[in-house]
Amino acid sequence: MYLSHYAVHTPLEAPDSLVKKYEAKLKKHPVQKSATYAAMIENVDDNVGRLLDEVDKLGLTHNTIVIFYSDNGGTTEATINTPLREGKGFLYEGGIRVPLIFKWPGRIRPNTRCDVPVISDDLLPTIVDMAKEGARLPDDIDGLSLLPLLEETSTELNRDELCWYYPHYSPQAQMPGYAIRKGDYKLVEHYDPQRVELFHLQNDISESENLAEQMPKKVKELRSSFEKWLEQINPVMHTLNPDYRPND
Repeated sequence: MYLSHYAVHTPLEAPDSLVKKYEAKLKKHPVQKSATYAAMIENVDDNVGRLLDEVDKLGLTHNTIVIFYSDNGGTTEATINTPLREGKGFLYEGGIRVPLIFKWPGRIRPNTRCDVPVISDDLLPTIVDMAKEGARLPDDIDGLSLLPLLEETSTELNRDELCWYYPHYSPQAQMPGYAIRKGDYKLVEHYDPQRVELFHLQNDISESENLAEQMPKKVKELRSSFEKWLEQINPVMHTLNPDYRPND
């Protein structure tokens, strides 16, 4: 089953009782923006709990895999993702670093944590690898199976980079571009206006110190790696709008 909750999303709406609960919390500890947004998050938690309780009542827990995942970071109009920079629609960590939780009784040890960077493209090959019999992957897909990490038969994947190609003017960011992460270094290149940023995530999770001018060789290396990846996946490329007038 694929279950995609409406929450948490705009327009912001939540049960009044939950909103009041978080309005009271915000008065005492004003560290966030929206009581309604917080209430929506609790509402999702409650409903995931209802689903898991029902699976348990049906006696299916022992052979049911649960994957909990968010497709983007919290929107900055309603929440603060500190220490991560920005949020939904951005190529910074606040936009692309998200929760990912697996539950697989008897196969994944409870309360374990893995710090290997992965990406949503990995979910399909992972699920197919879990299913085994009767499941087959297409010949040409992105992503790697995470099964070795989940079962702790390996502490790494056969991959040294992750890439995001986002040549769009998102409603939140209005900053088309791409990002590539290789080890602890992450390059973000914006197309409009053109700007390059290089960060060391291990030392600077907030992406506050741009190292691009200090490390031109690293910028060149990561840009070259991204261009090779882009050539390999052969996407529909962005093109300049001939009617675009930047000063209008």
